[in-house]
Amino acid sequence: MERVNYILNSPKYKSYLSQIEACEVDRIYCRHDLKHFLDVARIAYIMVLEEKIQISKEVVYATAILHDIGRFKQYEDGTPHNEASYGIAKVLLKEANFNDEESYMVLNAILNHRNHKENGFDYIFYKSDKLSRDCYECKATLTCNWEEGKRNYNITY
Repeated sequence: MERVNYILNSPKYKSYLSQIEACEVDRIYCRHDLKHFLDVARIAYIMVLEEKIQISKEVVYATAILHDIGRFKQYEDGTPHNEASYGIAKVLLKEANFNDEESYMVLNAILNHRNHKENGFDYIFYKSDKLSRDCYECKATLTCNWEEGKRNYNITY
């Protein structure tokens, strides 16, 4: 997990997290913070193991800690956060020495984590992102704009 920790401890990454936190300081809905990222990582890794998919733990965790990292750009200028996250992740993955194949898997999952595709790692990652949300205890559920079918009312992982 050396390369994931490299990203996690990089000044750039910490700056992006701080920018998201500043944008979400008054947010009553789910936040896009390190807790969310690690929840997604752990759920996705459990699913990868259960499905016996050959993806390294490091790729799973890199995807998770980077998938929403561009969220601040969406708040600032309307750039879709998956696209902003892709651009940021591309640079950080290179700096952390992920190879082309690993980077492709991470970047593809980041771009597609908002789409419901029922195949491979992209689907696992999409599902993990949704399952990480605690809708069953949310105090803002009455005003949440998430469609009912995406809400997580059960503990699955």
